[in-house]
Amino acid sequence: MCGIAGFSGQQFDRSGLDRMVDAMLHRGPDDRGVAYFGSEGLGFRRLSIVDIAGGHQPMSGEDDRVVAVVNGEIYNYRALRQELSAKGHVFRSQSDAEVVPHLYEEGGIDALAQKLRGMFALAVLDRRTGTMHLMRDHFGIKPLYYMVCGQGLYFASDIRGLLASGQIVAEVNPTSFWHYLTFQYVPDPYTMFAGVFKLPPAHYLTWRGHHVELTRYWDLAFKPREDISQSDLQEAIYAVLEESVQRHRMSDVPLGAYLSSGIDSSAVAAFLRQHQTLDTFSIGFGEHHGEVDELAPARETARLLNTRHHEVRITAEEYRDNLEDIIAAQEDPVADPSAPALYFLAREARRHVTVVLSGEGADELFAGYPIYAEPAALRPFEYLPGGIRRALGRAAVNLPPQLKGRGYLMRGSQPLEERYVGNAKIFMENEKAELAPWVPESAREPYWAVTRPFFEAARDLDPIAQMQTLDGYTWLPGDILMKADKMSMAHSLELRVPFLDLAVFELAATIPARMKVGQGTTKLALRQAMAQILPAQVARRPKLGFPIPIRHWLKRELYDFARDLLVAENTPYYEPRAVQSLLNAPEHTMFNQDRKIWTLLVFALWHRRVAEPAAVVSGSERGHI
Repeated sequence: MCGIAGFSGQQFDRSGLDRMVDAMLHRGPDDRGVAYFGSEGLGFRRLSIVDIAGGHQPMSGEDDRVVAVVNGEIYNYRALRQELSAKGHVFRSQSDAEVVPHLYEEGGIDALAQKLRGMFALAVLDRRTGTMHLMRDHFGIKPLYYMVCGQGLYFASDIRGLLASGQIVAEVNPTSFWHYLTFQYVPDPYTMFAGVFKLPPAHYLTWRGHHVELTRYWDLAFKPREDISQSDLQEAIYAVLEESVQRHRMSDVPLGAYLSSGIDSSAVAAFLRQHQTLDTFSIGFGEHHGEVDELAPARETARLLNTRHHEVRITAEEYRDNLEDIIAAQEDPVADPSAPALYFLAREARRHVTVVLSGEGADELFAGYPIYAEPAALRPFEYLPGGIRRALGRAAVNLPPQLKGRGYLMRGSQPLEERYVGNAKIFMENEKAELAPWVPESAREPYWAVTRPFFEAARDLDPIAQMQTLDGYTWLPGDILMKADKMSMAHSLELRVPFLDLAVFELAATIPARMKVGQGTTKLALRQAMAQILPAQVARRPKLGFPIPIRHWLKRELYDFARDLLVAENTPYYEPRAVQSLLNAPEHTMFNQDRKIWTLLVFALWHRRVAEPAAVVSGSERGHI
């Protein structure tokens, strides 16, 4: 695990690249490396995981004409190394990263796209052709940011690395802000900073002659098969997950696992426990306040698996007191209330291990979110004429928000591509206009500009597969994987996600809808397969997520904190009256309001802790708009 940085295309002060690298100390406290080649430079920070004695980067191939820096892990590196050695390539270390420059020498950027299996963000400088390539893994597990300033390309694993370059004019991108109010994160390729972009998952960037070209090298395509039997599917799922977890054990340092109450992390822990003693980690929050607590069922799972189990319980006060540091670690605001939970969990895990495995990605691949059951629930609307459906929707809008059944009528009256934008839809378009009138009309890109291309790509699939496709392209990299990476790396902890393996996805993509959701549960095929390794009560346990009592806290322990930040400080981004009305909403209506308040709160903290200091450093006079 590392942080990478670099530039290409124009002369750059050497101290600038040093600053970029040193700004990412948390991503790699064990080693650093910087190499300059005239108008190009590559930098590296290392968290030593594999080949602790070796593995120094940047790395070159047979000579220094092809040089690379790699963040992440290449899980099939041994097979690639054997293949390349047979072709005459000579390796100087045991590092998985060293296969990258040699593989590039053998077949160029397309060879990397076709053969690498793992989580990675990398840069390859081809000095023979004057080309810089950036590449991000298939699912977007590891982040990579870039910007073009003048005649130069700059990139880094963290936005703070780019900020340290001194090349950014730190201004908020109004289109990013507009989308953030809908999705609770900034969708690819934007970031909240104008001019700074995320390299999307499954893409590589080619920089040659002061020009950026993006190429998608892989598609996240679901291909359900109706001819697959339940027994064959169960055996295949078990085998492919067992193999993936085994690959993800690759480590020369202590390794553990997150353990929630759900089947995803429980399955990963069970496979790990077959091969080693295991430290597992769970989190809970203060008093329950009517929320379901994951600690008790996780503790029971740990007992059944015989792991060394560690628990963390966080109070509202600890949550509040650490929140600003947590938001700063995000770099780009992600208003998922569970992100701070991962921060505290990673902090505890790092006291015991350097690597953890987790269950991220299982919900998107195996249809684990409760919302995936909605198409079946709304099926009666399919038998109604379109005019009647629309009339019901118009009537529902005028009903009291808390009235039971209102949401069902509203959602049933809409086609899937209109009602579903992912696992979070925070503010409606009219609400955003009232809340943030400063955003110019030209920047008010509608939410469907983000989602429609993915629905169109999946238009021939069943509704569940369409929803999975959208989530795989948007929610997974934008929310789930972004918070997982940022919260773990804040503590120099490597987090691995064995569900997001190419072989696992290729199998999961074939599961038909009837084997995904049914019998009153989600992830049906996965649960049936994992019954071979998990106790029955664990395999059947419903999904809880991170049950964080945000709704309760925002009305009690965190109310003054939120009011002071959002109203008293009078941020120029929000209309104070609109914010105050959210804060004053009765608690029984907080089923939507709490997420709205939280989204505004996270942005305000991000702006105070990240954007405003960046604006001072960059000399921007318009850092807030």
